[in-house]
Amino acid sequence: MKIEVIASTRKLQGTGASRRLRRANKVPGVIYGGEKQPQSIEIDHNPLFHAMRKEAFHASILEMTLDGAAEQVLLRDYVMHPFKQQIQHIDFQRVDAKKDIHIRVPLHFLNAAESQAVKFGGAMVSHVANDIEIACLPKDLPEFIEVDLKDIAAGHSVHVADLKLPAGVRAVLHGKENPVVATAVVRGKEEEVVAEAAAPTAADVPATAQKKPADAAAAPAKDAKGGDKKDKK
Repeated sequence: MKIEVIASTRKLQGTGASRRLRRANKVPGVIYGGEKQPQSIEIDHNPLFHAMRKEAFHASILEMTLDGAAEQVLLRDYVMHPFKQQIQHIDFQRVDAKKDIHIRVPLHFLNAAESQAVKFGGAMVSHVANDIEIACLPKDLPEFIEVDLKDIAAGHSVHVADLKLPAGVRAVLHGKENPVVATAVVRGKEEEVVAEAAAPTAADVPATAQKKPADAAAAPAKDAKGGDKKDKK
């Protein structure tokens, strides 16, 4: 799916110039990477805002036309207004067709309702991660990665290493980590664990309370001389 972005060179720099651009319904930004120097750009706000609402915009090679010249870029960062639906700033990175790119791509979960865990194990499938980091050549970049949950069993999880990645794509794992992306939790198990953790144990109960005789409350108190305390008239 081809996504186009039309930009032009931003000639004026500084905070004041950026404010004036925003008032003119434009977004200040920068494009960097490759053998070229970083370049300040500006983009019409509304077309960009609507394009960014699509998932593919965040994990696809974008076709940028800058001052009439075309080049391929990736979205790398953007800043939104704290409460307005307004893009404050945006960053793009140039793409080299011969070099690997590192990018986070979304996960699409399939067949959870038909899984063994849900149909026969009374479990609920929980999505632990919404995206993962991958590395690949630009031509191999997928818009998303499918996670098929049909074989997940109750009490089990799907990890990044379990995913079937497209050809030419590899997951970026740091060290020996293998993060969970989805897990099938049996309903009620979590409550039982919490209840067991909250129940007092012998170590939590004072020794005097543990050894108190059953009829201690009925036994009469003794006075200093060893006799029973009674009301004297």
